[in-house]
Amino acid sequence: MNKLLCFFAFLYTCISFSQSVRFEGFIQDEQKNPLEMANIMAVNSATKAMDSYGITNDKGKFQLTLKPNSSYVIKVSYLGMKSKEINISTQATNIVQNIVMDGSGIELEEVEIVREMPVSIKGDTIVYNADSFKSGTEKKLEDVLKKLPGVEVNADGEIEVEGKKVSKLMVEGKDFFDGDTKLGVKNIPADAIDKVQVLRNYNEVGALKGLENDQDNVAMNIKLKEGKKNFWFGDVTAGTGVGELDSRYIINPKLFYYSPKYSINLITNFNNIGELPLTAQDYFKFTGGFKNMMKKGGSNFNVSSNDLGISILRNNRAKEIETKFGATNFSYSPTKEWNISGFGILSSSKTDLETKSQTTILDSGDQQKREEETHQKNNLGLFKLSSSYKPNAKLQFDYDILTKLSKQDEDTDLLRESVVNDISASETIFTTKKQDPTSINQNLSLYYTQSDKNIFAFEMQHLYQDENPFYNANLQSQPFDFSGYVSGQNRNDLNQNRFVKTNKVDAKLDYYYMVTPKSNINITLGNTYSYQNFDSHIFQVLDNGNQNDLNSEENSNQVNYNFDDVFLGFHYKILTGKFTLTPGISLHSYQMKNTQSGTDYSQNFVKVLPDFFALYQIKKSETLTYNFSLTNDFTDINQLASGYVLSDYSSLFRGDRTLENATSQVHTLRYFKYNMFNFENIFANATYTKKVDAIKTEADFTGINQSSSPYNSNLADETFLGMGNYGRSFLKNYKASVNASFNWSKFNNIQNEELSTTESFVQSYTVKASTNYKNLPNIEFGYNLLVNKYSGSTFYTDKPFARLDYYFLNSFSFVSEYEFYHYYKSDKTVDNEYDFLSASLIYQKKDSKWEYKISATNLLNTRYLNDDSFSQFSTRVSQYTVQPRYIIFSMKYNL
Repeated sequence: MNKLLCFFAFLYTCISFSQSVRFEGFIQDEQKNPLEMANIMAVNSATKAMDSYGITNDKGKFQLTLKPNSSYVIKVSYLGMKSKEINISTQATNIVQNIVMDGSGIELEEVEIVREMPVSIKGDTIVYNADSFKSGTEKKLEDVLKKLPGVEVNADGEIEVEGKKVSKLMVEGKDFFDGDTKLGVKNIPADAIDKVQVLRNYNEVGALKGLENDQDNVAMNIKLKEGKKNFWFGDVTAGTGVGELDSRYIINPKLFYYSPKYSINLITNFNNIGELPLTAQDYFKFTGGFKNMMKKGGSNFNVSSNDLGISILRNNRAKEIETKFGATNFSYSPTKEWNISGFGILSSSKTDLETKSQTTILDSGDQQKREEETHQKNNLGLFKLSSSYKPNAKLQFDYDILTKLSKQDEDTDLLRESVVNDISASETIFTTKKQDPTSINQNLSLYYTQSDKNIFAFEMQHLYQDENPFYNANLQSQPFDFSGYVSGQNRNDLNQNRFVKTNKVDAKLDYYYMVTPKSNINITLGNTYSYQNFDSHIFQVLDNGNQNDLNSEENSNQVNYNFDDVFLGFHYKILTGKFTLTPGISLHSYQMKNTQSGTDYSQNFVKVLPDFFALYQIKKSETLTYNFSLTNDFTDINQLASGYVLSDYSSLFRGDRTLENATSQVHTLRYFKYNMFNFENIFANATYTKKVDAIKTEADFTGINQSSSPYNSNLADETFLGMGNYGRSFLKNYKASVNASFNWSKFNNIQNEELSTTESFVQSYTVKASTNYKNLPNIEFGYNLLVNKYSGSTFYTDKPFARLDYYFLNSFSFVSEYEFYHYYKSDKTVDNEYDFLSASLIYQKKDSKWEYKISATNLLNTRYLNDDSFSQFSTRVSQYTVQPRYIIFSMKYNL
């Protein structure tokens, strides 16, 4: 199949080359200086269609691919100069001709030409004309973005532009669910999109733009077509179908309204076909637009989550998924100076998972084989209200409050077979996990520009988090020898309550002084203060139903923990020639105290932490960046509690109240090049982290049961991350890329009283190519190789993939996707193959509001997929059941 796809792509390329001529030359000003980033396009005089376009490189060179024996109007524009038109006629030979632009001119003409260009650049903004890349099969924003040069959308709905993750998504300049990209790419209708604007070096606070290093900040703004502004638009989809044993359904209404004064978005989705608008993983990582305001501070104090290890989905697939989802987002401007916005998201899902797995202990080789059936219920809620007040250009006041509510239940029945010293034993185990955590995050920001030389910024965040995870495990065997435990029961019924509360405040005041137009001083006064409570208790339920409280001190925790970091920072930023340099230093005073078992334990010390940033601007669209930072890493209360905590039925954890901090030195090198002349993009980055005096884990294994505890070590952990990508669009209709990434880690721990060093090396290599024709079938095909090398084991996944889409007869759209997986271990003890095929056919008459669709998922009825994972003490291989084949017929009405 792959050979056939490659043949078609090669055939398309040959046809394009054989039926085209090149028109090339240089665009210059009146003094013969080259004009970089000038826009040029060729409009066919007969058809009035734009047959080719381009943007000049740093030497002013352009190159257009045209049809032979045709007449063209060549339109040229350059910001600040008068636009120019020339007429040419092509024959069978290439044309070489230079174009000289005239003086300063009418900007409106330049704007009109740019409006027609498929891609244009203006300062830090790249503008894509969406219609230039649509073939007719696109239904949502994701489909459009995947066809744009330099833009990628991954499986999690995250957008990457030139290798940088888009941190904020807007529509008509208004935040779409506070910048969440997944809801946007999966729901914004493709036919409503006019322009896609990529905002590089983005800073949402205008007063701070240019004062900080924003090179890694990228935002995206969607401009709507004129007919979609000041009107309600959207669609309503309803469908039904059949699966292997039961019926399937989907109901998916979406409604949008945008005007200069206010906007409203409404999205709902009810289905049992496996569509998850918001997963539990999405929920816990959803920031709601809250940023890490202390990233320059030099301290790393993160509040961990007590999420009990609720099972997650693989590739958003499971044995059975039923979802009910509703979300609304609004923005309202009572005055020009004041804007209010917010959103509410509710999601309820029921998920069945079926997994077979094998875990191998690295040191002993003992194994644990499990067959699990899990039922989950997830009820998730997200609510945010924001206010931004800008009475004038000098003052901005922002306030945000984000509330996250959830209720999660998970019941698992499993059969465990343990193989210890070549002796096998099996038992049935039942587990229950419940939690309904709450978090409230508030942000207050004030920005004041006193003069052109003096800028002040005050930011404060408060986090309140209340977690109450409950865990129950019902086993045949007794996994651990707890003090006060009653042995000899028919079943061993272990239970644990945990209650963790966190109050954390981050506050900082920044003062910026413009020394010269190309240099500034930044002085920061900041404080991070956290107060946490941790209570836990393990108890046993006897066969007669009575509760045996394991009241000894080692089986419970009552801990209070205070963390206080006061710091003063100094940074100096200077632009000199092609270099931007920002050396910095921060002075920290730390105070920590934890109270448990009736005693206090305190630590106080002072530390100086340097950091450095350097950027080399090789060309306008080519940079080399280096970052260095020295940070102090601190644990929160979860690793300080000295009583036992059940991680699961075979893993017991006990903290250490005397833990100290670790120190990390991080070096990051990034290269970036984007050539609009041939739409070539190259980016690569490498990050090396060495964590000195790391907090490490001492683990003791009794068979497959693990007891572990952290300790202060003089050992160092190391990680090295790297990735590189080369992509290019060529001949107007082709796009290709090559990508490689790797992650190497080295860890030191103590396992069964012996020092153990483990390494992991994960590699991924991807090559893919695609076409983008208006009137021909379009294909995308590629290959991915994933190599997971752990201590003593190497797993491979070969994954060729292909996608076909075709818009034909002005009414039909056909889309099909295929993925093949060959998963195997280097010694061939694991060797599986499986594949997934989906297809859909859509019928919609031109200008009709009705759309009819028949779609099939998992056409080959694949039953399971494979994956593997690695911890510092074991490896795990699993086989994971997925939903069977089903066919859906749906209708959609476009509003």
